[in-house]
Parts: sequence; structure tokens; C-alpha cells
Amino acid sequence: MFALAGTAWAQTTTGTTNTPGTYIPGTTFQSVNPNYPVANPFYFEGKIDYEKLGITTPSNFWEYLQRGMHYQDDLFDTADALNDYQTALSLNNLQKGTCQLVTAATLLPAPAAADTLPATLNPPPCMFTIRQRLAYLVRQTNPAQAIELYGEVLQIDPQRLGINTFVAEAYVFMAQQSTGAAATTAYQNAIAAYKAEIALSPVTATFTALTADTANNSKVHWELAAVYQTLGQTANAISELQLYVQATQWHSDVYPWRIPLAQTMIAQLTAQLNTPASITREKK
Repeated sequence: MFALAGTAWAQTTTGTTNTPGTYIPGTTFQSVNPNYPVANPFYFEGKIDYEKLGITTPSNFWEYLQRGMHYQDDLFDTADALNDYQTALSLNNLQKGTCQLVTAATLLPAPAAADTLPATLNPPPCMFTIRQRLAYLVRQTNPAQAIELYGEVLQIDPQRLGINTFVAEAYVFMAQQSTGAAATTAYQNAIAAYKAEIALSPVTATFTALTADTANNSKVHWELAAVYQTLGQTANAISELQLYVQATQWHSDVYPWRIPLAQTMIAQLTAQLNTPASITREKK
């Protein structure tokens, strides 16, 4: 699909569909498309085959992002990908004012249409792909930076699924690298992020009327159960494992062996919870 799109873009540089010309990555298509602002357009967030772009040396944040994805996905060169993502971020930076959050306030006021953007958009929009890619690469070595980057992704797109889960996982890495109160705080922050992810896809009456599901997002429930178990909150761990089993009832799991394991863990933790010593601890 990208190959066909790239061919179409290469044939259009002056606004007429049949005028041949030189394709300029990240610029040509948007400059001739009336649905894009003329200056500093919305850059395509996804990946394009890098060889087809014909870029010799990246010249802007979008091109550094594309080369970084090429390094990471195609060449398995994480070090160079990391460098390119960091360069892209430095050129598309919210704190430095080289990008902006596009919200309802960015739209033109009446009498323009409710979804009309200004003719120019300067600085350009902040890109979530740069931040999400970079955060994933540093989430174990620098979880605090990853959490900050994921926070910017959520500023760009608060409803983006999966980001809160990444935030939670970064907090778990932070907890594992900490001790005492700092570790406990990090785990509590992970719990809050997991719950925020679940809240984006609630199981409502309308939902259950259409499907037989009584829970969703098995991945989050599984990981949340592990955090509760680490904190010694057995009752909460059991509850999350039960929700995990419910969520997998109709959709299984990428790792189906975890379903019988969860059922075994529920039985074991329930037995553990019902011992006198455990009852006393849970009450405290």
C-alpha cells in the first residue's frame, strides 16, 4: 500500500494530479492536499519503507523518526535508532516550543466550520510516535524518562489505548530498581496507571448487551494481579485474576497456558487468604 501511495505522491508537486516532479519526503503530499495546513503540516505518524523515501541525510524531525524506525525495525540497530529518536525529539519538543498540542482550541472560531484548522500551523504538531518509540527503548534503563515521554503521548492523545499500560510497566521497572518506600510508591503508581487503562474501555450495560463478555483487557488484569501479589494484597490479586479469567473466556490469551495457571493461582491464594494469619494481615 505504501509503495502505491509513494508513487502517487511522487507524481504530484504543483497541485495538479498529473504534473510530474520531484517528491520531497514529508512535504510534497501535504503541500498539494487541501485537507492539510500549508505550513508545518501534520506529518504521517506511521512508518514508511525508508529506501522508498530516498533520504540521504535527514533534515527534519520526521525524517529522523523515519530513519530511526528503519534502524530499529529493519536493521536491529537499537543504538542508532535511539540517537535518531532523541534528535527527532529535540526538533519536535513541547518544552522548547518547537511543537504544539493540537486541541479544540486550535480550531478556527465561528463562522468557520467546527473542524477547520488554521491555514498555517506553526509550530507543527507534537508527534506521539517519536515519544512512544523512544520511551519503549529506555523504559528499563531510564523508567523516569519513559514515564515522562508517555505522559507527553497522553497529552497529544489522551484516549490512546495501551499507553497507560506502558506507563504502568515503566513504574514496575522503577519499583524493581528501588527499595523501601520508593518501591512501594512506584508500585502504587503502576496500579493507578493500570486502572487508567482499564477505564478507557469500560464494561458497560451496552457492552454486555452486545457481547457475552463480563470483563476485558486480560493483559492488564494479569499484570495488575502480579503487582498486588508483590505488595502482599492477596484479596486484590485474587480479584484481578478472576477478572483475567473472565476476560479470556471468549477471547483466550496470546499465552493460553496462563488461563489454567490463573485458575490454580486463584485456588492457592484463596486458601492462603483463608488461613488465620492471612486474615489478620488483610484486616490490618
